[in-house]
Amino acid sequence: MFGFEKTPRGQTEEDSWKAPVIAALRTVHDPEIPTNIYDLGLIYAIEWVAKGEVGIRMTLTAPACPVAGTLPGMVQRAVETVEGVERCKVDLVWDPPWTKEKMSEDAKLHLGLL
Repeated sequence: MFGFEKTPRGQTEEDSWKAPVIAALRTVHDPEIPTNIYDLGLIYAIEWVAKGEVGIRMTLTAPACPVAGTLPGMVQRAVETVEGVERCKVDLVWDPPWTKEKMSEDAKLHLGLL
C-alpha cells in the first residue's frame, strides 16, 4: 500500500514501526471501559504518511462519548512517544459506527462478553 522497501533482514519498513505504534495505542484506555482502545476496536487505520509521520483513523463507542474531546489527543501523544514518530495526526470518524464485533477476542473475554 505504501511501497515499503524490504530491509536486509526481510522485514519491511512498515514492520519496523507498526508494532511499536500498536503497543503505544494499547497504553490508551477509554476511562469508562477497562480495556485499551486498540483491543476495543476503536482504531480503524494506522498509516505511515511520510517519514516520521503516522496517521490514525479512529472512532469512539458512541458519538456522545464524554471523552470525544480528549481521547484523540491522548492517542496522538501516545503515538508520538514511539521512536521515529515525530508527528501523529488523528482523524475521528463515525462511519462505520463502532460495534462490539470490532473488539478483539481478548477484550471480549476481559469484559465478560464471551
